[in-house]
Parts: sequence; structure tokens; C-alpha cells
Amino acid sequence: MTIDPTLPRPASLVSSLQSAVAAHPERIALVCGDAQLSYLEMERVVAGLADKLISMGAAGKRVTVIMPNSIEMAVAIMASLAARAEVAPINPFLTHDEMAPLIAACRPQIIVTDTTVEEKVRVLAAEKHIPHTLAFEPLSLSFDAWRQNSSLSLRPEHLPNTDDPALLIFTGGTTGIPKGVEHTHRALIVSLLLHCTTWPLEFGEETFLNVAPMFHVWGLTYATWIPMYTHGTLIMVPKYEPDKVLEALDEHRVTVFAGGPAPIYMGLLDSPLMDSADFSNLKYCISGGAPVPEELYRDWLAMTGCAISEGYGMSEGAPICNNHIGLPVKTYSVGRPVPETDVQIVDLDTGTAVKNVGEPGEIRLRGAQFTRGYLDNPEETALLIRDGWLYTGDIGYLDADGYLFLVDRKKEMIIVGGYNVYPRQVDEVLFAHDKIAEAATVGRRDNKLGEVLVAFVMVKNGEHMDKREFFTYCETKMVKYKRPVEVTFVNSLPRTGARKIDKKLLRARAEK
Repeated sequence: MTIDPTLPRPASLVSSLQSAVAAHPERIALVCGDAQLSYLEMERVVAGLADKLISMGAAGKRVTVIMPNSIEMAVAIMASLAARAEVAPINPFLTHDEMAPLIAACRPQIIVTDTTVEEKVRVLAAEKHIPHTLAFEPLSLSFDAWRQNSSLSLRPEHLPNTDDPALLIFTGGTTGIPKGVEHTHRALIVSLLLHCTTWPLEFGEETFLNVAPMFHVWGLTYATWIPMYTHGTLIMVPKYEPDKVLEALDEHRVTVFAGGPAPIYMGLLDSPLMDSADFSNLKYCISGGAPVPEELYRDWLAMTGCAISEGYGMSEGAPICNNHIGLPVKTYSVGRPVPETDVQIVDLDTGTAVKNVGEPGEIRLRGAQFTRGYLDNPEETALLIRDGWLYTGDIGYLDADGYLFLVDRKKEMIIVGGYNVYPRQVDEVLFAHDKIAEAATVGRRDNKLGEVLVAFVMVKNGEHMDKREFFTYCETKMVKYKRPVEVTFVNSLPRTGARKIDKKLLRARAEK
């Protein structure tokens, strides 16, 4: 299967916005609460902000965007690209200690934020000697002035080259140090083409609803840039609240629900508004980040008449596999590979021996949508990309029809409500507590979030720690999805023959 040849291939994401403005200038591009921008207004405010960023030295540098989902965030990301900078979104809900190494790694010329997190960001910017910080208020006066300025438009100097760096997005690391994944405009455009070939859309006709965070690869690539690429309208619900999501689906006659991991859909099914909401306009309901249980798939289809389409991807190159519209769905499978993408299952030891149909092994991939590597990390890049193949660290198998089934993770990663959490990161935060001698964090299955974290903690001799003190410490040091929901204090931690902590045994204990 090949990419749909009728799909437009813009040279960059900024060119994609230009195409939407040319075709549908008056169509509403972005809606968040009572605020909205048409495509023509969006071009103006993007151009206005891009000019400001260029005057601050953004061209050829990096701009970090730190704010919750909003029209301002969508504009700031596009304006950074139009300033010919590489944009680096960062989770605004991270603590000071979690955010500091990411800003240090980015080394941005400018941080763009808003008033909700401005205080924290300015402290970090001063610590890391960042030259400039911009903070926008919701519906800022600058945006209003730009949107009314008919002289503003995207000019040639706003257009990046196809192979320019476009996106730096952070993913967890088994070493405890987050890695910056770099993408060019070319790779991201290929990703958009793959999505639109797999799940075809009508240009200028679709209305999307997004609840996924734009600092996440899914919330940005599919839930933010696909609407722009297809000249659609994007409805943002900044905070996931099931009743508000259902109200927005109904009110805006949404055709594409960008969804996210299974817990999003579970929460909606539990809402009393499910019985009265109108789902007749829905074409696609997309899921990823965590497996969709068969019961959830069945119940959602029965309630809405629109099946959940499950995808499999990663920050290093989403998408990888999807349940193509028009092809049969197989229970527990993430579908067949997207077009022009090679998928192989190889042995875990050498990563070179290709496995037979039905035999599990590590999933490796090859395609034009994948990252060029990790920022300033040649060692990890060399492990990720070998002989042109990207090694995912996930374990799976292919059936006789080419459908991919996920079995396990080679890496110690826990998926909490669609967010990747590496236990090593959590363990290192726990190790830093003066009273903790040793700690180990493992995942436990959870009906709502897919998995949650459970901690086993050994307190230093002569010290005392209770659960209240433990959880208070976690609240001050870690974003919510990284925090353990349960702690067990132990006198010692089990060890393997190689004297490593026996996480397999701890996981078994956590499930009891």
C-alpha cells in the first residue's frame, strides 16, 4: 500500500497553514471555550508573533513553548515554526525539578508561556540563563491587535525548508534522563500523509475535538496539525472532564474525536450525558497509548455507532501501525503497518534475525516519518537506529495477515493513562529523599488508567516515614501521572542472582 497520491504535499507545516488560509480563509480554525480564530485570523496572529520571535533572535534557534492547551499554545507553536525555529513543547504541569533538565537540554533562545505557569517558568529561565521569556494572557491584547491587522501575512521569510528541524519533543528514558526526539518538517509532513491515507478525511469539512495535551506527540501531530492540514476546525477542551467533552461533541457536531488512551473513553461511558449525546456526525474515534479492552470497544460501538480505531505509535515516529478504515479489525491487534513503512520482528539478543509469523520478538521499523535521532545523545541514537532500522524496544508478533500484536515491553516502561513513565525516573526522585535508603517502583494493572505505579520503599536505619509524608513528598516533586498511588514500606528489597532488584517479583506482589 502506498500513500494516497492525491493528498497535497506541502514543503513544511507553515506551508500547510498557508494552504488552509488560501482555500478557506473564513472557516473557523481554532475554538477554545468562547475564543476562536478563523484561518485568516490565525495566519495574521501567527505572522505577528513570528515577527516578534524573529526580532528576538529565534531564526535557526529553538523556542520552548510551556503552557496548557489553548489557542495561544497552538499559535505559539506555529509562530515558532514560522520564525524558522525548532519548537520544543514542554509539559507545563511538571514540577520545577522535572522541568529544569528539559530546559537545560533545549537551550532555547526564547520560552513562550502564559500566566498560569509564568512564575515557575521565569525562575527556571533565570536559572538556565535563557535570553527571553514571553508570557501571554488568554485572549491577549497582542493577539487581538494582530488578528485585526490586514497587513500581516506569512511571507517567504516565514517559510522553513523541508529538511529544517521542526520539532523537539521529550520522551522518557530508562536511564532516568528524558531524551529529546528531533523531527524535520519532511518527517512530520510524511506522518500527516500516513494518517490521512489510513483514515481518509474531507478537506474543509471536518470538525475535530481534542483533549490530548499538545506537548504530547499525539496531541500535537494528529490532534492539532491534522485539522490544520485538512483545513478543518479544531475544538479544544483544555481539561479532560467527561461531561464537558460530551457537551462539546454534541454542540459542535464533531466528526473526528481525537480521543486518546482507553481511560478517556471509559470516563465518557460513565457519564450520565452519554444517553442524550448525539454521535450521528462521528466518522472516527481514535485511540492510542494504551490497549483498548474488547469490552470497551464493544460498549463504545453500541453507544455511539462509531468504532474505536486503535493506533500504535511513539514519539520517535508516530504513526507506525493503525487499524485502516475498510480493513477488518482484529481483537487485541493495533492493525497493519501504515503505507511505505516496513515492520519486522527480530530476535531480542542481536536484533538481526527476523522471526517467523506468530513468533514474538522486538519490533523494528523503517520509514520516512521517523526521527533523525536524539538531541546531543549519539550513544542512545546509535542504539535506536541501526542500519536504517528504528528499534522500538517493544515486543510483538505479526500474524499471517500482517497484523501487529503487542506482547510486552523490552524497556521498563509503565503507561499511566496514555503517559509513558519510566520507573527509573521515579526511583531517582525517591532516592533523593533524606530518609529513603532504597526504593523500587513497578506498574500494576488498573481498569481506568491501564496501569498505575506502586512503590516499595526501604527507610534508612533510625528514620521513620509514614504514608502521609511519602505522598506529600511525591506531590511536591513529580507531576501527578508519575506519582505512585500506593506505597509499601519494607525492610529489604528482593534481589536477582545478579544482585539487581527483582522487579518481576515486586510486580507480582503489586498485583495481589
